Amino acid sequence: MSGALEGIKVLDLTRVLAGPYCTMILADLGADVIKVEAPGGSDETRGWGPPFQNGVSAYYLCANRNKRSLTVDLKTEEGRDIVRELAKEADVLIHNFKSGSMEKWLLDYDSLKENNPKLVFCSITGFGESGPYRHLPGYDYIIQGMSGLMSITGDQDSSPFKIGVAMVDILTGLYSAISIEAALLERERSGKGQKIDMSLMDAAVSSLANVASNYLISGNVPQRLGNDHPNIVPYSIFKAMDGEIIIAVGNNRQFTTLCEVMKIPEIAKDEKYRTNEARVENRIELTNILENQLQLKSSEFWMELFSKNNIPCGPIQTMDQVFNHPQVIERDMVVQVNHPEAGSVKLVGSPIKLSRTATKVERHPPMQESILSRSFKKQGTLLKRFHNLSRKKLSTLGLIH
Repeated sequence: MSGALEGIKVLDLTRVLAGPYCTMILADLGADVIKVEAPGGSDETRGWGPPFQNGVSAYYLCANRNKRSLTVDLKTEEGRDIVRELAKEADVLIHNFKSGSMEKWLLDYDSLKENNPKLVFCSITGFGESGPYRHLPGYDYIIQGMSGLMSITGDQDSSPFKIGVAMVDILTGLYSAISIEAALLERERSGKGQKIDMSLMDAAVSSLANVASNYLISGNVPQRLGNDHPNIVPYSIFKAMDGEIIIAVGNNRQFTTLCEVMKIPEIAKDEKYRTNEARVENRIELTNILENQLQLKSSEFWMELFSKNNIPCGPIQTMDQVFNHPQVIERDMVVQVNHPEAGSVKLVGSPIKLSRTATKVERHPPMQESILSRSFKKQGTLLKRFHNLSRKKLSTLGLIH
């Protein structure tokens, strides 16, 4: 079966994580993604390690599968001409250069749409293309701090913590993929492309969800609650006899059942804990009561008991436990691909499960030096003009033939 986005041509001028993650999603769905880098490889993540596998960065491998590769020097007019020619036939162009860079090179949306009015043009920047911070670069860590995410991560006795992965980049990549797909769908009706202005800051602020709503409604600045939920109790990590488990009780019925199976049914009837609102107000006292009971038995005992009674619970797993978990294995969340330099590489699989147009891993992440393969040359319309360039000109542009 063909991919859901088969026939969609994507010109990818991004690097690091947010943009490459977005285009990897599109590529997994069947889009023909051409990753454009400067001579020698301009994606910084190629050097972000250890770990490396045969000299290839694990970080780079995580976001670049299923893409073709092309070397173009955008510092030269000839290189920029190549992008203009490719953009004439592309469905999507995505970049994450600083605001103003594409305009300086005459590769901005207004310039490119003259020759391709159906082009969907996605810009990813730190702060967007409007506002007083539009010219500043954006980095996940800094945006985590500025957006408020770090102010609510950690506990009252700790410093603010960043999230354990570059979550702002991931969220921006996801929002970008959604936006591109929406613009392509709308194009089916209007016949016109459009520009998408994505911002790491916007994506991070949007992810604050209920915590942001709590502040906007109450005016109270949220504090760091560690592993506790700001709106629901008990919904946290609790200590059993031999370790910690997560209990996530979301309603009064579940709380009543929890108390019954823990042999403290009277707690569910106590006015201090009978409703979620009351439990939030008395979370510390309730947590102490629950942990006193939990520490009488092992975590395995409690999780088995809770699961039998439909009480949401779970362990806190390390990476080795995650990727050896039967559920993760069954869902194909680890895939293997052969790479000319790195050898056989394990990658995280796609979470997108479509019944007819399943995602596929068909290409390894592009190598350090881009090569125009025979199959790439056969792509036709996207590179027709490009293929007419002479071998000598390809060399002067920094392209490898």
